[in-house]
Amino acid sequence: MNATRLRSAAALVLLPALALTACGSGATGATPAGAQASPAPTDDPVAAVRTVDSVAALLPADVRTSGTLRIGSSVGFPPGAYYPNGPGKPPAGQDIDIADAVAKVLGVKLDRQDASFESILPALGSGKYDVGTGNFGVTTQRLKTVDFVTYINDGQGFAVKKGSTTLKEKVTDLTQLCGLTIGTGAGTTFETTLTAQKGICAKAGKKPYEVKVYSENAATLTALQQGRIDVIMSTINGLRHQAAQPAAQTRFLGEYHRLDVGFAFRKGSPLTKAFRAAVDELIKDGTYARILAKWGTSASAIDTSRINPPEHR
Repeated sequence: MNATRLRSAAALVLLPALALTACGSGATGATPAGAQASPAPTDDPVAAVRTVDSVAALLPADVRTSGTLRIGSSVGFPPGAYYPNGPGKPPAGQDIDIADAVAKVLGVKLDRQDASFESILPALGSGKYDVGTGNFGVTTQRLKTVDFVTYINDGQGFAVKKGSTTLKEKVTDLTQLCGLTIGTGAGTTFETTLTAQKGICAKAGKKPYEVKVYSENAATLTALQQGRIDVIMSTINGLRHQAAQPAAQTRFLGEYHRLDVGFAFRKGSPLTKAFRAAVDELIKDGTYARILAKWGTSASAIDTSRINPPEHR
C-alpha cells in the first residue's frame, strides 16, 4: 500500500461515521478524536457461493492453471469499498463482495492490491492488474482504452453541507452551479464532466464555477465542512450513504446523471466473457440481490451484465 492510500485508510478511522465518498479515493479538521468509520454489516451472502464449472470454463487456460487474478482496487468510500476496522484490516463493501463472489463462481482467488483510483485504469494497459474496481463509470472516452463488464448502475450526484442554503433543489443543469466552488475526486467522471462544461456559465452570462480536485475522499468532505467548497460532486450511492450518517452533516441533492459501473479490463482482455457470465450467475441465483440489499444499494441493481455498453445519455 503506498503512502497516499495509507493516509486515506487512516482518515477512515479518524473521520466520523462516514465522512467519505467519491469515485476515487485525509483530511484534517473538526472531527472527534477516535471516531470510527461506519461498521460493516455482518451478514455474508458471499459465503454460500460455489464454483460454476460452465462459467469457469470461459476463463483462459493460463488463468485456470494459475488460479489467481490480480485486482487493483480503489478502497476508501462506503458503501463501495472501505476499511471499517481501520488500516491493515480487510476491506469491506459492495465492490468487495461482488468481486469476491465473482471469483468464487470462477473458481479463482483474487490477489487484491490497493491502489489510487486514478492509477488503476492506466495500470490495466501496462499489465500490472488483470482487472480493476473502483466504481468506474462506463463512458465513451474510457471505452476507447478500457473494456468494461457491468455490475451496477450508479452515476453522478451532488451534496451540500447540512443547513446550507446555497443549493436547495436537485441539480439538473450545471448552470445552477455558476459562481460556486465544487469539490470532486481526481481522475473521475465528475472531474471530466465539470471540466468539459466549464464554459457553460459564461455562455449563460453568469460567473464561472470553480472546481477543486482532491486525491482522497476524506479531504473533499473536510473541505465542505470547513466551507472551502460549496458542494461535492460524487457517486450517487456514496453521497446517499454519506448523508444517512448523522456525523457527516451532509444533504444529498439527488441524482444528476446515471452511469453503468463495471469491472475494468485492458482493451481486448480475454476475461470479459467469463466475468459477464459470473455476474449473470450471481443475478440468477439471488446472491447479487442479497449483496446489494446488504449495502443499501438495491436501487442500483441491473437485470443483466453487459460488456462495453454505450454511455448513458
